[in-house]
Amino acid sequence: MSRPSRSSHRPTLSNIKKTEVVINVYDLLPPGRLASTLWALGTSLLHTGVAIEEKEFAFGGHDRPGVTGVYWTKPKTEPPGGTWRCEILHGFTYKTPEEIDTTVRKASLEFMGPSYNLLKRNCNHFTSHLCQALTGQPAPAYINRAASIGVALPCVVPAGWVDPPECEVEEQSEEAHLTGGNGENDRRHTVNRDEVWDESSESGYTSESETERRQREKRKADKRKQKSKGREGGDVRDEQGRELPAAERAKLDTAMVT
Repeated sequence: MSRPSRSSHRPTLSNIKKTEVVINVYDLLPPGRLASTLWALGTSLLHTGVAIEEKEFAFGGHDRPGVTGVYWTKPKTEPPGGTWRCEILHGFTYKTPEEIDTTVRKASLEFMGPSYNLLKRNCNHFTSHLCQALTGQPAPAYINRAASIGVALPCVVPAGWVDPPECEVEEQSEEAHLTGGNGENDRRHTVNRDEVWDESSESGYTSESETERRQREKRKADKRKQKSKGREGGDVRDEQGRELPAAERAKLDTAMVT
């Protein structure tokens, strides 16, 4: 007596549901000649999200420790200041809805809001990471080309995206760190660019004039006021202190629960 065939019980690709993985691409530059030129050259400043069924997942920055920066919106919802450019059918995933949810939540744990970095860990890095996890293939490299250029050639991107904010706290000396001292008497001395010296004193040098000193103090006060105003206005900065554009700020009301 022959054994019954088990082939009918084996899952095949034809009866396994496949889900589209779509990348939505948004241009962060205002419409115009510059945006069109950079788009044609493949060097636009882009925001992207990964659309799966009725949700589009993206990554943004915020300043709340322990909270993910991954959130979702309806597909093709333009971020503040962004313009939808195109969609890319990146591929398919054969994961079940439960497995897809688990994959997204796992990625959410890796992309926390305070870890956001405009050049080295932005929304496009998340898009590539999630695409890799779902389909086995990373996102197209061109979506993050502007950030890659910014890392290699900082002079071609906005200064605020490259330079961390000025730090007004003096650093303790290496000796203080090694010995556990409080550093009050052995802090490093740094030369401020606003310090001016001339050769009119009896010893050959004098410190800056009273007028110059007042100007320097005024500049410092203006900087402090500007920073304070920014904090009151809800400014969000990345992990190196760069101010984030509105499009790159996480929507905490739809953030993934981790």
